Amino acid sequence: MSDNKKEVKPAVEVAIIGAGFGGIGLAIRLQQQGVQDFVIYEQAADVGGVWRDNIYPGAACDVPSHLYSFSFEANPDWGRSYGPQEEIHRYLQHCAKKYQLNSRIQFNTTVSGLAFCEKNGLWTINFADGTQSTARAVVLAIGALNIPQYPKIDGLEKFGGKIMHTAKWDQDYSLTNKRVAVIGTGASAIQVVPAIQPEVASLALFQRTPPWVMPKFDRRQSTVRQARLRRWPFLQRLIRNLQYLIAESVVPAFMWDSVLTRFGEAMGRRYLKKVVSDPLLRKQLTPQYAMGCKRVLLSDNYYPALTKSNVSLLSAGISHIDKHAIYSADGQRIEVDAVVLATGFKVPVSGAPMPVRGLAGRDLNNDWAIGSEAYKGMTVSGYPNLLYIMGPNTGPGNTSVIFYIESQIHYILQYLSALRASPNEYINVKPEVQRTFNEDVQRRFKGTTWTSGCNSWYLTADGKNTTLWPSFSWLYRLRTRRFNNAEYEFVEVGASREDDAELGVELAAQS
Repeated sequence: MSDNKKEVKPAVEVAIIGAGFGGIGLAIRLQQQGVQDFVIYEQAADVGGVWRDNIYPGAACDVPSHLYSFSFEANPDWGRSYGPQEEIHRYLQHCAKKYQLNSRIQFNTTVSGLAFCEKNGLWTINFADGTQSTARAVVLAIGALNIPQYPKIDGLEKFGGKIMHTAKWDQDYSLTNKRVAVIGTGASAIQVVPAIQPEVASLALFQRTPPWVMPKFDRRQSTVRQARLRRWPFLQRLIRNLQYLIAESVVPAFMWDSVLTRFGEAMGRRYLKKVVSDPLLRKQLTPQYAMGCKRVLLSDNYYPALTKSNVSLLSAGISHIDKHAIYSADGQRIEVDAVVLATGFKVPVSGAPMPVRGLAGRDLNNDWAIGSEAYKGMTVSGYPNLLYIMGPNTGPGNTSVIFYIESQIHYILQYLSALRASPNEYINVKPEVQRTFNEDVQRRFKGTTWTSGCNSWYLTADGKNTTLWPSFSWLYRLRTRRFNNAEYEFVEVGASREDDAELGVELAAQS
């Protein structure tokens, strides 16, 4: 930048949007590097993200507790093998308090849009209350599981009883002795059904597609065990590493529809047969697609709950709903007092999570209209100094999301360091670098169970998987170990309008 150009100072150097695992983890690492000029914008009144919001009965993680936590902040006091929602939320609150982050978090602050200015190299951050701020770099750590997915069912809005989505649970409403319908049989359903089954008068579970379910082997952790882990921290690291290796060992069965996949399916059917003796119910619960095509679920009590006398499984589909009842596609009428929607989240396989304007007025929603993509899931060409945590194609199909988050934090810290070393420039990933990377990602999906034909939330409408990382997680960590300046354009701020337009045309042509 020439001497006659005045540098414009941002309100903050780094703006982090979201105070879940990603935002909290990045903030801690920034502080440990001595970087203090950052702020976290959080739309809620507390940290925790999905673990703050999902308070439905039975909510828990399906990754072992020691693996589902920061490697640099071990917790010897997990109460169960798999952390329940309250414990994970407390863990994130503990991290924020220990590292004194609460003073850096602006709670109850909703970001409504972002726009980049080439003239000063800054992002303008628009808030829902009409105010604005600026930042040199923005990190989107908003996660993927934050917008509830509501089913399109004829007459749902006419129902006269209680309707609750698992992600919007009403703790003041009692299900005791109520006639309850649960719609959906995904990850939240297999947790909420066993939790509420003992208290309801009846439970009608509406299933579209049966999931593959494997035993969870969840156990309470004794105080003696917790004391040992506190005394000898290396034991917890050993347990964590062992859990990681076990999780990685199942990747080949998911990646390739092979004899290993058949072996996994045989184990799943054996578990189902062991628990469910009724042949008709067992047939309804047997998946007809390759294990791994949809998310494999873990539960010790889902199948047992379905065998109880007050539970009925309906798999013909839903015709419509009126004020008092649900009508199945095969003509059954089921009167209910409450409907629980266990229908998951709107996973952003395409489209932007909010209005984002990049170079030369590029619109991220348009660029991602047919499927989201980024370089290593973190940077998007045409949107300089914007970084994602858990962006496109970085979702784990088998292991802890925290492993991916920490890999991304390591990379993002290098990116931000390069940005600080270039105070008069902004950094934009080269279009050809992003394109080559994503062509390789999609090529790796060919022949995997993830694209073997079932209808999965992993996929876009045209069958493109923009959600998962199509390989081992250790390979992703290797890919993100080093930030390479040569893969990025370091552009001097204050480019002319003509230059901006030319760059916009170039990016559009190559995207």
